[in-house]
Order: sequence, then C-alpha cells, then structure tokens
Amino acid sequence: MQGELLRASQSWPPEERLRPDRSRSDCPVLLSPSLVLRAPHEEDIDALAHLANNANIATMVSRMPHPYTAKDAADFVRRTKTGEIGNCVYAVTRGDNGAFLGCCALEPQQDPRTLEIGYWLGEPHWNKGYATEAAHVLIDMAFRTRSHIDHIDARCRVTNVASKRVIQKCGFQFQGTGMIQCLALGGMVAVEWFRLDRKTWMSLRSWGELR
Repeated sequence: MQGELLRASQSWPPEERLRPDRSRSDCPVLLSPSLVLRAPHEEDIDALAHLANNANIATMVSRMPHPYTAKDAADFVRRTKTGEIGNCVYAVTRGDNGAFLGCCALEPQQDPRTLEIGYWLGEPHWNKGYATEAAHVLIDMAFRTRSHIDHIDARCRVTNVASKRVIQKCGFQFQGTGMIQCLALGGMVAVEWFRLDRKTWMSLRSWGELR
C-alpha cells in the first residue's frame, strides 16, 4: 500500500507517548495500543522477505521488486540504517510479542514543508486496523516534532480500496489523480493523491472521531 493522523498533544494517553530512540533521535520509537514502530533490524530480514514476497503487495507500492528475496530484505535494512532511503523508516511490530507486520515511512518531498507517508503490511495482517493505527502515530509524530511541516501527502493506486480507506480514516482529503512508476509491474500506474494539512490535524480533537 502506498500512502500508507491527530490528537491535541496535551490529550495524548500514556500508551501513545513517544519515547526517544538514541540511535535515531529525530525518528523516535512510536507506541500505540497494539503496536510498536521502531527501526528495522537484521532480525526482521526473514519475516520481511517472507511477507514482502507477495505480488498482491508489490503491485500496490511503487518501489518494491517482485519476487522479493532475503537479499532484497537485507539491503533494505542496511539502507535504512545508512539513511539512504526515506526520512523515518519504521518496522511495524506487534506490541505484545514483537512480531514483524510490515513497514511504514515518512519521506521528504521537493517542497520542504511537505512529507509523504507510505506503508504496507503483510497480507496475513490485513483488515485488523493495524495500518490505520500505525498511520495515526506516525503522522502525529511528524506534526508534533517538525514545526516546519504544513502538509502530509499520501498516494495509493486507484484500485487499492483498502489503502484508500486507511487514508480517509486518517483525515486526508482528495487532491487529484496522477501516474507513478511501479517497479514490480515495470510501468506506470494510476494513483490518487490525498493531503492532510496541519490545520485539519489540529482541528480534530481525537482519532476516535474518525474511526
């Protein structure tokens, strides 16, 4: 899913507070009721390769190859550590047992006031609310810790109904359509573009209003 939030900071419940990650001080570990978002580790490589090697996922994101091998997963983890990809790249994991579910990220855009959110989850973990939960805390972090950011964008394929549902639950508004390159398909695909601005984020008192 290619994207693939808002709570007044003073009203955050304890389980969603940010705690610092000394290795990535600008990308703190994020906690939510069910999830922990943290930096990808070498221990994730096997699960990452297993879940990402799925055409149903690769054809819905822009830069994931298919087939997806353990070498691809190892290279992805290495590049996240060196900062070669993304701004804040996270492994999405379950809070109760640490299971790897997928990934999400914030990426800088040409406009320095804008970030883009992207996310994907392994197919066994679809339709459980994890993508929306991860997106909530990731976008909250972006607006709370980056005062210069005015907008967060999300894009998804026009055929990706599930991703579009996550985006809309997070308060994004439709902006238009376009085309992006899809590595797995070897060509361009049609996408819809959505945007969440800081004023909208601040106006929504609780994510519960959007669920």
